[in-house]
Amino acid sequence: MRAFNWATKTILAAVVCLTGGIATARADSFGAISLSPATGATGWSHDYRSRREAEDAAQSYCYKNAGDCRVAIWFKNSCGALARGPDGGWGADWAQNNRQAQRAAVAACSRHSYNCQVIRWQCSGGY
Repeated sequence: MRAFNWATKTILAAVVCLTGGIATARADSFGAISLSPATGATGWSHDYRSRREAEDAAQSYCYKNAGDCRVAIWFKNSCGALARGPDGGWGADWAQNNRQAQRAAVAACSRHSYNCQVIRWQCSGGY
């Protein structure tokens, strides 16, 4: 019995050394989509370590083309989408994959506008 315990511990130690640990946690990944309501310009980001970094990056890209940008949606380890209607109404939402996020964004936009179309979607964290 003592040899079995020693052998088991040796194998476990080797596995830990090779994998870097028994379990490794995946870091959260944030993204955001920014919109200029006046011009329709967008900015987006993905795979940032914090919500603030993701929002700042999306805003920075949007501000290159417009001065009235605002964050429409942020998301963590998921996907976000932004939809807009022909009258300028818009809506945004997030979900676990891009197809669901796009549907949710169109539904959100449809509460404020008509004929809504997705104008931007983005995923973060490998989703």
